[in-house]
Order: sequence, then structure tokens, then C-alpha cells
Amino acid sequence: MARPKLNPFRYFNSSPDVIRLAVMMCMRYPLSWRNVEDLLHERGIDICHDTVRFWWNRFGPLFAGEIRKRRVRAGNFSRWRVDEVFVKVNGKTHYLWRAVDHEGEVLAFCVSKTRDKAAALKFLKKAMKRYGRPEIIVTDGLRSYGAAMREIGNLERREIGRWGNNRVENSHQPFRRREAAMLQFRRTTTLQKFVAVHSQIHNHFNSERHLVSREIYKQRRSVAWPSGGASRANQGSDGPSCTWRGQPGVRLTAATAMITELRYRQSLSP
Repeated sequence: MARPKLNPFRYFNSSPDVIRLAVMMCMRYPLSWRNVEDLLHERGIDICHDTVRFWWNRFGPLFAGEIRKRRVRAGNFSRWRVDEVFVKVNGKTHYLWRAVDHEGEVLAFCVSKTRDKAAALKFLKKAMKRYGRPEIIVTDGLRSYGAAMREIGNLERREIGRWGNNRVENSHQPFRRREAAMLQFRRTTTLQKFVAVHSQIHNHFNSERHLVSREIYKQRRSVAWPSGGASRANQGSDGPSCTWRGQPGVRLTAATAMITELRYRQSLSP
């Protein structure tokens, strides 16, 4: 008999909707912990910036894992764009390897201290283990890709173009903006944790705004937001174990945030 899932918010005095809102502010926008504290204060919620940081460390991976499980993977993974970017970790240079599909959604990532053949081989094997072998891999002129793909046996599937890798180059921009707000990273584990959460949140809100009408975009945006207009039919009967979704159709404005917080605290009091 399967054990029932416990409510992850059971030891917290704040409303789950407020926690979701704070974590999503941190990941959706390039805001610091103190910026989120000020924005929540404007909505009538008085918390410390250390509380926001603790919520992100505690619930960020939970939200990202739930989005990963619920997300429908209906894309075309036959063509990858692969690139690496420099990241400073405690003053030392590291390399973040990323692979995206034709829509710019992040498929896989890897953090390494070098960008040689061994690092490229490790990253490509990790990505292919989950998504299979693509038909085409678009890369830049780095020789490590050619050496790694030659060992794997798919060197003929490699493409090198002057503008062919713009999709993955543009996908670095949200990460760079958030990195600047965080004042870089202190540890490699923090970087890996952040990239894992940020990638899922970025994919979740990637609604191809330039390809759809305004009405369709508003519907997708409303469904994507945690307290937005998703129906119970889409959410399933998760009950308290559902960490990502809040109450359907409820937006946390300044008034509703105060009411939600007061009602939640009253329900906890004996």
C-alpha cells in the first residue's frame, strides 16, 4: 500500500500561495531577495529577505520537479543547438554546457571546470541518455565537440554555421540576467541547483509569444502562472500534496494576498 504524500507546507506559517508567488518572482524575473521582499511588502506581506532565500532553497527544486513531471514533451528533439558559456564560481571560471531544441527550450545542461573533450563527451552522453540521439547537432567551432562526437560515432551529424547557433546563444540571456541579480555564485552545487530550477521555469513560461495571437498568449500565461486559471480537471485530484498549483482563478493582488495570509494563519491557530 502506497503511503500518502505529505503536505510540504505543513511546517510553515505562511500561506502556500504566498510561498509560490515569492519563489516564482525569484525565478521568473531578475530580482534579488530584497527586491522580492519589497514587492511582497507592497502587497501587505511582511517577510525578511532571508525567508525568501530559504523558501527558494526549500521549494524551488520541488516546483521544478513537479513542472518536469507534468510538462508534456511533444517537441521535436531531432535537431539540437549546443553551446557552452563561461560562469564565475567563487572567482574561478567554470563552463556551463547547454542543449536546446528548435523552440529554445533547455533540454540538458552540465557544469564542468574545463571545456575539453572529456567535458563535452560527458555532456553529450548525459543528454543522449535522456532524449536519444538527434539527427542534427548544431555547434560552434570548438574542437572538443568534434572529438567527442567522433568517439560517440555521430560526427557526420554535426553542423557548424555562422548564425546557426543563435537559438542557444539567445537562451543564455535569461540566465545571465538572473546571474547578475544574484551577484554570481559561491559554490558549484549552488550553480547546478539554480540552473536545474531556472531551466524548468524558463521552459514552463516559454509560450512562443511571437508566433501566437494576444488572446492565445494571455490564456497560456494564465495557465502557466501557479495561482492562475488552470482548472481542476487539468490539475488532477492532488489535494494538499500538489506544490505547484494554487487555487484556480485566484490572483494574489495586494488585497487578496492579505486576505489569503490572514485566513491561512487563522486556520493554523487552535
